[in-house]
Amino acid sequence: MSTIEYTLPATGFVRQKQLVPGIIPFSPTTLWRKVAAGVFPKPVKLSAGVTAWRVEDIRAWMADQHGAGV
Repeated sequence: MSTIEYTLPATGFVRQKQLVPGIIPFSPTTLWRKVAAGVFPKPVKLSAGVTAWRVEDIRAWMADQHGAGV
């Protein structure tokens, strides 16, 4: 079984399948729990069937986690 590893682009948007598990180390369910709890950035609705996160928001969240020693 192989895993696909993603890297964040410099700017733009990333979708859930790019974040979990390649960049963010938790499950899709945990991702949405963290969004609902306000501890992970909220996604942006790009169209009726497309939800994505701003790369800048993800990078800021990652920097906060690193700075907090999490």
